[in-house]
Amino acid sequence: MAKKLKTYETSLGFFDLAIAAPSMKAALEAWGADSNLFHQGVATQSEDPDVIAATMAAPGVVLKRPVGSSGPFKAHAELPTHLAGGHGAKTSGRKSQSRRAQKPPRRGNDPAADRKAALAFEKEQNRRERERAKEEAAREKERERRQHAIDKAQGALDAARQKHEEKTAGIRAELEALEDESQAEEVRWEKERTRLEAALRRARG
Repeated sequence: MAKKLKTYETSLGFFDLAIAAPSMKAALEAWGADSNLFHQGVATQSEDPDVIAATMAAPGVVLKRPVGSSGPFKAHAELPTHLAGGHGAKTSGRKSQSRRAQKPPRRGNDPAADRKAALAFEKEQNRRERERAKEEAAREKERERRQHAIDKAQGALDAARQKHEEKTAGIRAELEALEDESQAEEVRWEKERTRLEAALRRARG
C-alpha cells in the first residue's frame, strides 16, 4: 500500500523550503540536508493548508519562497527583498505565523489519491536522483580532465627538469675537465719556464 505523503517545511539560506514526502528522511534527502533538521528544531511537519495544497500538487518537488515571507511556495522563487530586517520582514513574519496557526483541512481516506501522490513523489525522486547522477558524472569528467591537465603539466616539468639536470651535469663535467687541463698546462708551463730560464742564464754566462 502506498504510503501517504506529508508536507514538511524548513528554512535553508535565503529560502523557506517545503515538500510533500512520505517521511522526514525523504524530505531531508530532497533538501540535500547533511544533518537532521527536525531534531535541531528547524524543520517541521506543516499545518498550513495553502502550503499543503501547493506541495501535494507537486509531490517530491522542493518548493521555495523567500525566507520569512508569507507568499506562496513555488518551484522557482526570487531572492528575499527584506534582508535588512525592516518592518516588512517583521510584518510578513507575523502573517506567516498566523497562517501556520490555521489547521489544515481534514483529508479524506482516498487510497487512489494517495497512490497517485506516492507515484508522483517516486517519479520526482527518480528524476532528482538521475539529475544528481548526471551532475556527479559531469564533476567526475571535470576532475579527470583537470587531473589529465595536471599530469601533462607535471610531466612537462619533470622532463624539462631532467633535461636541465643532464645539461648542467654535462657542463659541470666539461668545467672539471677544463680545470684539470688548465692545471696540467700550468705544471707543464712551470717546467718549461724553469728550463728556458736556466738556458737563458747559461747563455748570458
